[in-house]
Order: sequence, then structure tokens, then C-alpha cells
Amino acid sequence: MAYMSMRSPLFPFAIVIALVLAPCSYGLNQPTRQSSSLASTYTTLNYHGGPLLSTPGSINIYLVWYGTFPPQEMAPIHDFFASLGSSGGQQKPTVATWWSTILAYKDKAGKPVSGRVRVAAFHEDKTCSLGKNIKRPQIANYVKKMMDTQVFPFDSNGVYLFLTAKDVVVERFCSGSCGFHENMVVSPRGRVVYAHVGDPGTQCPGLCAWPYAIPAYGPPGNPLVSPNGVGIDGMIMNIATILAGAATNPFKTGYFQGNALAPLEAVTACPGIFELIVDKLTKASYNAYGANGKKFLLPAIWDLKGLNCKVLA
Repeated sequence: MAYMSMRSPLFPFAIVIALVLAPCSYGLNQPTRQSSSLASTYTTLNYHGGPLLSTPGSINIYLVWYGTFPPQEMAPIHDFFASLGSSGGQQKPTVATWWSTILAYKDKAGKPVSGRVRVAAFHEDKTCSLGKNIKRPQIANYVKKMMDTQVFPFDSNGVYLFLTAKDVVVERFCSGSCGFHENMVVSPRGRVVYAHVGDPGTQCPGLCAWPYAIPAYGPPGNPLVSPNGVGIDGMIMNIATILAGAATNPFKTGYFQGNALAPLEAVTACPGIFELIVDKLTKASYNAYGANGKKFLLPAIWDLKGLNCKVLA
């Protein structure tokens, strides 16, 4: 169902888009059409009593840029993270508004997920020190080495996010997964959360950058116009998905539905629902405003208060 109400210079359209989600907590699978009512009919995210990323400060992001990322590709991702911490001076709805839904997720002490997210440090590995064909355990070892060599600090309320360029192949990426989050023990200090998201622009845009690209064996239709580039906007959608899951279920004992090893989480519990604003001039589709004039398309989050999939726009 669509509406056309002028919001100069933009035409807003309420467009419901659906995905079949991968049967795991870590990414998105090939899209198909599905009624948005299914999510609110069958979804219940239970709390399993474990910790969340809920310290009074911020969720600190430690970025690894693995491979070659031109500045124009890095900028939207940095701006996305900057947008999570502030909505001042931006048009509505904002990225910060999207994240505010997560604040309803509380741990057993009643503390909500941290309301602020920031990039605390980043490291560039332009030479691809692990090569360009990576197994998942290598990512864990890489992150641990970053802490052992004090490139990154140990941070139990952080997310160590390993981002790979378009020519880097990662195990299971583009074949059932568009990213993942995991945790590991960094003895004797405790556990940390690490994650991976890759650039799907050339490897699998129809799978991991939908709806900005059409899958080879999916429903017919035209892709949406991307505001920041197909691959980068695909990354941002998947980063948002992984970040929400990591914050609310960092150690597989937080909020989820189903098997702890293959759970539905805060975003993956919702079947890829978006409401869109379409820019009248560029035709780009998005639903959130961010820092430095950036526009982003962010997925719905399961709203614990309304017991439905909450969207923007």
C-alpha cells in the first residue's frame, strides 16, 4: 500500500519490502515477497538472562578496514556510526531515532542497551595481510592479535567489526550470510564481541544489497536507486542488522527467538520491512537522515513495547 503526500522536495512512499532471512543470527538471505503481518503474529523475542551491551557509556566500535576502500566508500560508513550518537540539526527521521527502539531491550538489572555508539578506533589493512580468501576463525585470531599488540584495547562493551573490500572472499559470505557477529574468550580478561560485514557490490549485490540490486533468481522488478552506492549501502544495512543483534544478544544469552546457535534477533526477527522516502530529484530511496547530509536505508527493528516491527519514515 502506498501513499503520496508531498514533503517537498521529497515524495514519501510507504513501501513494504520483505526478505527471507537466513536461518541464523548473522545475515540476510535471498529476498522474496512476504506479508509484514507475519512478523507481529508469530514473533516473540524472549530474554534468556544474559548480559547485553549495556554499560552506562557507549558501545565502542573498533573498525578494521581490510582491503582497499576508497575515501568515498569509507565516508558513508563513518557517517552512519556518527549518526547513531547524535540527531541534532538533522531532518527527521534520523539514524538515532532508529537506534532508540533498541533502548527498550534491558538486562536482568534493568539496564538498557547503551544509547550511544561511536567509532573508538580503526585500523586499515590495505595489503590484506591474511590474503584475499579468509576463513571465519582467521577473523577471530586477527581481532585477538589487534588486542595483543595493543592496536585495539580490550573492551567487553565494544564490537570489533571486520569490514572486507569487494575483492576479498570470506567463508560463507554471499552463500547464506551477509555478515555475522560472534564472541570469544580473550583470556584472562573475559569475552569480547567481534563481527564481519563485507562489500557485496560485485560478489552478491542481489543477495546482500537488496533492494538496491535484484537477485538472479528472485522476484521480478527494478532495483531501488541507492543514495551512497549499491555495495556501500548494502554494507550499511547489514552493519545495522549485525550491530542490533550484537547489542541485544552479544553472547547468545540475550534476546532472541529459536535456537541459540541460529537465532532470530532484533532485526532478523522482522522480515526485511522498510518504509521508504524517495528523493524527487535523485530518485534515491532511503528512510533515515544522518550526519553530513547522508541518507540511509535501515531495516525494521522488533519493538519490545509495541510487539511489532518498527520502521522509519
